[in-house]
Amino acid sequence: MPAPSRATGAAPPSAAVAAAADALAAAARTGVPCSPVRDLIGAAGTAAAYAVQRLNTERLLGGGRRVVGRKIGLTSPAVQRQLGVDRPDFGALLSDMAVQDGGTVPAGRLLQPKVEAEVALVLGAGLPHEQSTVADVLRAVDFALPALEIVDSRIADWDITYADTVADNASSGLFVLGGTPVPLTGVDLRAVEMVLTRDGEQTSAGRGTDCLGGPLNAAVWLASTLAAAGDPLRAGDIVLTGALGPMVPAAPGDEFEARITGLGSVRVTFGKGEAR
Repeated sequence: MPAPSRATGAAPPSAAVAAAADALAAAARTGVPCSPVRDLIGAAGTAAAYAVQRLNTERLLGGGRRVVGRKIGLTSPAVQRQLGVDRPDFGALLSDMAVQDGGTVPAGRLLQPKVEAEVALVLGAGLPHEQSTVADVLRAVDFALPALEIVDSRIADWDITYADTVADNASSGLFVLGGTPVPLTGVDLRAVEMVLTRDGEQTSAGRGTDCLGGPLNAAVWLASTLAAAGDPLRAGDIVLTGALGPMVPAAPGDEFEARITGLGSVRVTFGKGEAR
């Protein structure tokens, strides 16, 4: 399927794709979640869902925002079974989605936030091959970081299918990166262990093998998929490789911290105050 491009100028979208994109964009703008978009895009399925994602990404790029990488979703076999799919999905990471380690998410910034911990990879070289290998990814990665992905859904009550989450930029929200880069020569990402706490109490746990058998496997899938779609991963891109454990709902005032063995820790707080 075509990837959300970093350049504008795609062919005009179909009426169904435009209607779904408009509904998701309005939900993000107003803070009022919309109904599922799967009925709008209908039988066109995954291809139309990525077209919706691409349209809204290109609109944001046209407004001056910048793609800084990609996220991989649905890396857990249990979640794949829940949605009736056998593959992950992906979304675009934009520069204004980044939150500093130890920073605060303003109240009302997101609609229905949930937090998950994962491994982030930062690329020192591009990955242009349609059939990338683990060796290709290892050569391309500059360093790894612990990360928190704050997922969100513009769709009411998280009532989503695969098509809904793909259209909604893979349910992207914000992301937080740890501040100490770790070269892959110093860590086996399959063996890392993760603990996520909320206000000091453990809420989620997992290990590297819980992410498609290892975060590098997820990165290979993403690199191959994007290269085949004509928009490959580039030097400097951030790749969020997928959750290492279950996601956890977030509320105002919550403080989350993830610790990943070999990579360190990363933390974020959700601000209190008036919603938008």
